[in-house]
Amino acid sequence: MISSDVIVEPAPAKLNLALHVRARRPDGYHDLETLFVFCRDGDVVTIADAQDDSFTITGPFASALAAATDVVPADRAGWTDNLVTRAADGFRDTFGVAQRHAIILEKNLPVASGIGGGSADAAATLRALARRHGVSADDPRLIAVAARLGADVPACLAGRTAFGTGKGDALAPLDGWAGAPVLLVNPGVAVSTAAVFGAWDGIDRGPLDPADPIGGRNDLEPAARSLAPEIDRVIAVLAAQPGVKLARMSGSGATCLALFETVAQRDQAAAAVAAAEPGWWQMASRLA
Repeated sequence: MISSDVIVEPAPAKLNLALHVRARRPDGYHDLETLFVFCRDGDVVTIADAQDDSFTITGPFASALAAATDVVPADRAGWTDNLVTRAADGFRDTFGVAQRHAIILEKNLPVASGIGGGSADAAATLRALARRHGVSADDPRLIAVAARLGADVPACLAGRTAFGTGKGDALAPLDGWAGAPVLLVNPGVAVSTAAVFGAWDGIDRGPLDPADPIGGRNDLEPAARSLAPEIDRVIAVLAAQPGVKLARMSGSGATCLALFETVAQRDQAAAAVAAAEPGWWQMASRLA
C-alpha cells in the first residue's frame, strides 16, 4: 500500500497543434500564438517525504537527461540542478515548506524534443507538492512559480487544451480535442530550442485562428528543419499514412505529431513507421 505521503503525478507530453511566431520581444522571448494540447501519456513524477532532499532519474531517457543535468554543491548531494529541483525549491520558498522530499522522475519522453518534457516535469512537480501540502492547483502563487520557471510551464501546470498568447503563458482554455488519437515520432535528434528560435527568419506570417489550428502552421519548422533535416523525412512519412488529419512538427522540434480519425489508423501508422524507420522513437496516445 502506498503511503499517504507519496504522491505520483503524471507529466504528460505537451503538443503545439499550431505555433505562430509574431515578433521578437525585448526581454528575449517571442510573441506567440499557439494551441496547446496534451497527451494522456508522458513522464511521471513521484515525491515522498524524506529526511533529506534527493532527485533520481529513471526511465528510457534517464541517461540523456542526466548528461544535461548539472550537479549542485556537495552540501546538497543528490539534488542536481534541473527544472524539477528548481520547481521544488521555488515551491518551498514560496509556501514556506520545511519538509524535505525524495523526488523520482521517470523520463519516458526524449530530451530537447519540442514536447515540453522539462516544462511538463516541472509542472508535475508543482502539482504533486501542492497536493501533498494542501495548496490549491489554481493558487496564484503556484502559477507565479510556474511562470518563473519557463514560458511553457504555466500551460503544463494547467494541463488542458488552451490558446496561448504573449510568450505562451497568457492562456484561454478551449475544448474540442479530447480523445483524438495521436502518434508522436522523433528521429532521435535533440534540437536546441534557443537555436531554433535564433534561426527564425523574423517574418510575421499572420495570426492563428484558435478554432482552426489544422489550417495554421508551425513557424519554427523551417528553422528546425535547417538544423535537423531528418524532420523532413518524419513529416513526409507521417503525412503519407492513411487517415491522417494533420502531420506537423511540435514546438521547436524535432518531435512531430500526427492526428488520426481512429485508433486503428493510428496503430496501423505506428506499425508502418516502425517498419520503415525502426530507429525512430514513437509514442501512440490520445489527447487529454
